[in-house]
Amino acid sequence: MIKPVFLSLFCLLFCSMLFAQTKVGGKIKDSNGEVLPFVNVIFNKSTEGTTSNENGKFYLQSDASYSELKVSFLGYKTKIIPLQEKVNLEMEIVLQEEAESLGEVRIVRGKTSKKNNPAIDILRKIWENKRSNGVSAFKQYQYRKYEKLEFDLNEIDSTVIENPIFNGMEFIFEYADTNKFSGSTYLPVFINESVYKVYGDNEMNQKREDLVGNKNSGFEQNQNLIAAVKGIYDEYNVYNNYIKVFDKSFVSPLSTTGINNYNYVLSDSAYIDDKWCYNIIYYPRRENELTFKGDFWVNDTTWAVKDINLEASRDANINWVNDLYIEQEFKVLNDSLFLMTRDYFQANFTLFKKEDARGVYAKRTQVFDEYKFNEKKDRSFYTKRQYNFNEDVYSRDQDFWAENRLEKLNDEEEGIYTMLDSLTNVSAFNRIYDIATFFESGYVEFNGWDFGPAYSMFDYNEVEGFRLRLGARTYFGQHDPWRIEGYVAYGFRDETYKYGISGKWLLDPKSRLIISGGRRNDIEQLGSSLTNSTDVLGRSLASSGLVSVGDNNKLSNLELSTFNLSINPWYNFKFRIGASYREISSASPEFSLDYYTNESRTTTASTIKQAEISTMLTYTPGRETTGFGVERSVNNEDEFPTFFVNYSLGLKNVLNSDFDYKKLQFFYNQPLLIGGFGRATASLEAGKTFGEVPLGLLNVVPGNQTFFAMYNSFPVLDFYEFVTDTYVSAHFNHNFNGRFFARIPLLRELNLRELVGVRAVWGEISEENKRLDASGLTLRAPSKEPYFEYNVGVGNILRFLSFKAHFRGNYRNIPDSRNFAFTAAFGFHF
Repeated sequence: MIKPVFLSLFCLLFCSMLFAQTKVGGKIKDSNGEVLPFVNVIFNKSTEGTTSNENGKFYLQSDASYSELKVSFLGYKTKIIPLQEKVNLEMEIVLQEEAESLGEVRIVRGKTSKKNNPAIDILRKIWENKRSNGVSAFKQYQYRKYEKLEFDLNEIDSTVIENPIFNGMEFIFEYADTNKFSGSTYLPVFINESVYKVYGDNEMNQKREDLVGNKNSGFEQNQNLIAAVKGIYDEYNVYNNYIKVFDKSFVSPLSTTGINNYNYVLSDSAYIDDKWCYNIIYYPRRENELTFKGDFWVNDTTWAVKDINLEASRDANINWVNDLYIEQEFKVLNDSLFLMTRDYFQANFTLFKKEDARGVYAKRTQVFDEYKFNEKKDRSFYTKRQYNFNEDVYSRDQDFWAENRLEKLNDEEEGIYTMLDSLTNVSAFNRIYDIATFFESGYVEFNGWDFGPAYSMFDYNEVEGFRLRLGARTYFGQHDPWRIEGYVAYGFRDETYKYGISGKWLLDPKSRLIISGGRRNDIEQLGSSLTNSTDVLGRSLASSGLVSVGDNNKLSNLELSTFNLSINPWYNFKFRIGASYREISSASPEFSLDYYTNESRTTTASTIKQAEISTMLTYTPGRETTGFGVERSVNNEDEFPTFFVNYSLGLKNVLNSDFDYKKLQFFYNQPLLIGGFGRATASLEAGKTFGEVPLGLLNVVPGNQTFFAMYNSFPVLDFYEFVTDTYVSAHFNHNFNGRFFARIPLLRELNLRELVGVRAVWGEISEENKRLDASGLTLRAPSKEPYFEYNVGVGNILRFLSFKAHFRGNYRNIPDSRNFAFTAAFGFHF
């Protein structure tokens, strides 16, 4: 039985659906009862419209009041339907074929002709003129941008309202509304508004955005949350061949390759803002590809798009998204140029791809005005960045928003601020928020410090047995100028405590001058990476033997102390100098790091004591960060290249150190979006050690004896199978995003993705370093020819799992070597 309070709220929710001026929805069929997809549905004598989906269904909503609905489709009679009520849902519309067109060849379902198609002729005109439209037509540009981000729970019904999870929060359902595109009832849970001043220079290929105002509901000044919400949305240009959405490259309907992916139909023509325009409907030629359906209006003189609607096919190979809708509007400038005035994006995130699946709407609205052109600014203007947190930006008054809010909030949106500000004072909501924060970060938050991360609490290897790790960090806010972090661990087999502690302090926010240091005493798998690390808190997956191939007993005791000073002389360019001291010894009686201490090779030592100073340069062009404290969050992980150079000096006799040497290392990583062929990652590592050093200081080619993927490792190699003092390594991994599986009928429904990769390494080791070694291991390097592996795999199994089969390419005659390996990876990706 529905409780009275819930029944009252449900009635209130139903009544709130009636406030919009005009709502229509239903299904469109032909005279034979077959559903008609991609039919144009607009409010008569307006440009507000939509198209029916693959099942012939449509929904359309407007704040204006309309009395007629116009339904048109090529080859069928246009139908004008009077609207008797403000809300007309569950409509069944039947279109009759035009008698005079029965003898004509007009394909409006299935594939359309690429020849003698007026729609494609218009499309070619768009290609010829696309560079002369928008801000790209000017040397410099600037404009004001208003942005509104919103998250909504959708498919709100009585089962949601009565859910015990909302006990104490029942008042929120008073703010439910109806989505104007899908017709489903939704409840806003987050809203964020921003105003930017945007500057650009097409000659220098530079762009700068200044945030001048921000307002969000219930989470003032939470930059990380705002950045996380913004990170869901991508910047895109419909004129580009591919539109990047959620890390996927959708083929644009305006693409020069679009005729291979879309069917185009010239549907209508009309005056829009005193400009004669053509309306073109487009829809995918094949299922399960990253394509859209929708329509666009294009001017017949400039061949610039006036309005465009893009709706992703529900069967597109993209996870966790049930619906995706984009809408853009442009205005005429000087009778010849079209500039964007409004951009609307909406995605429906769901666990299941069912039409009525409950989920979350993510919506973004951008409005543009105050365009100015050809006002040149120095390059230094674009490279200058804000380095201090400006609290005023996040606390603008009502007068500011009255002047800069370029699209008025409706009544429901205005109410979100009141509702969510009240919600943050409800203990039940704060509990849910804390749980979500824990799963996202792995930390349990307390006043001034956090406990965690929980995901690294338990582990196992053959030396320590089962391992328990407890950690904590200071945390007063996202702009903390200093942070202390540490952990304590205990192995139940070796009955030994381990620990690590680090601290860092931001001395100068402008240059990001940071002083840091730390101390670590732990067990680690050395050689899990070719490029050196002095991290005192991190621990490689290679150190775990929970699920491994063969014996995982080549572990080392590591005592490491570090001191570093870093500065950013330029944006995304970091210069760091550091000093470290380490003591390294074997942690297992079955493994040795011994080395000879005299020329006659009669005495040995088992512990390496080494002081080192290093100079490191890191350049990450295109990286976007959030925060102004000692730690910053990266907003666009895996979307920018990384260049890293390290030059180190070993200092013999300093703190009783054992060796003099010089070490030079280089690392380069490049993510690649390859249009409709998916996404790839390429990396290159190279290094050389000058001088005689023992095994513990050499560069071990990183093997992988686990069943899990490890970055830039070689899964078919065992630990210490190859050891070098000079090396060059390259990795290439590619995800085709289902491009080929989508063409196989039985596989396309599974939305699987093809994975391929290849990796290789060449290296050598000097005779002097071989003579120094007393470990008993065979020190070999891939010097005759580069060692290589290749892999094939299947990703997106059950939407979170991928498997790869790895094959050894050469060096098969090494005793006890493996020729095949199998790895799995888990992750939630779009």
